[in-house]
Amino acid sequence: MTMDAHNPTIAVIGLGNMGGAVAANLAARGHRVLGFDMQDSARARAAEAGVAIADTVAEASRAADVVITSLPNGPIVRSVWLGGEGLVESARPGTMAIELSTISQKDMREVADAAERAGLRVIDCAVSGSPDQGRRGELALIVGADDDVLGDAEGLLREIGSGLEHVGEVGHGKVVKLVNNLMAMGNVLVAAEAFQVGVAAGMDPRRLYDVLSTGGGRSHHFVNRFPKALDGDYSPGFTISLGEKDLGLGIELARAVGLPAPVAQTVRAMYGVAMAEGDGDLDIVGLLKMYQRWTSAGR
Repeated sequence: MTMDAHNPTIAVIGLGNMGGAVAANLAARGHRVLGFDMQDSARARAAEAGVAIADTVAEASRAADVVITSLPNGPIVRSVWLGGEGLVESARPGTMAIELSTISQKDMREVADAAERAGLRVIDCAVSGSPDQGRRGELALIVGADDDVLGDAEGLLREIGSGLEHVGEVGHGKVVKLVNNLMAMGNVLVAAEAFQVGVAAGMDPRRLYDVLSTGGGRSHHFVNRFPKALDGDYSPGFTISLGEKDLGLGIELARAVGLPAPVAQTVRAMYGVAMAEGDGDLDIVGLLKMYQRWTSAGR
């Protein structure tokens, strides 16, 4: 099946922040989209966006030419793909299975091996970006796939994301995503700590941001997330608790290749402190709020 040869029926399993955004984007582009999620609220949001709702994973998988999964963690991905009446058991041979979740390389290879034995064509497609970018089809896609499979899916993938990097075989997409998130979570933590040092030393926060956002220490997340924090807006695009989860996966990957990762372990511990202080559901820039509390307590 070549993706641009006809208009495929697309199932999206997992209609949370990112999966729901991808499903809404594809429905808005005129695709036939069928969605499934365990949560009533997620199903309702997707239905409002023009997504037809299936009652089970099996129903969605059987009806689809393409199945996209966007799920919270590896155990849930394994359950959805490998469980009874799951994706691998239910989808027709030749179905394209695209996995968007942030999971380990090991989990990705496990579900892909089972799917390929069942005659499915698998794409490991890690994504980077916000739900708003997902709704606009502007995600960055980090893809691990065989060349011929990617060639058939590329037209559809370019409706999901505005940038596509083919990084190797299935599993490599997850590796690059985890390495990226190790860097990104560390960048945000260091920026929050350093920024609050400047504020505590008497700098006006907005003036400090204006200068630092053009300086050598800036990062993508500093430039794009800290303006919201200056307005006291910590509403989540990507939560501290999800960052802590991804740091754990990155550390697991480091251990698997025999590499000590002391910096990543320290960063993860600090995300754990923020979660223990009740900030787990805030955007990752909410780490700044933790440092602000500590400044107040120290005076």
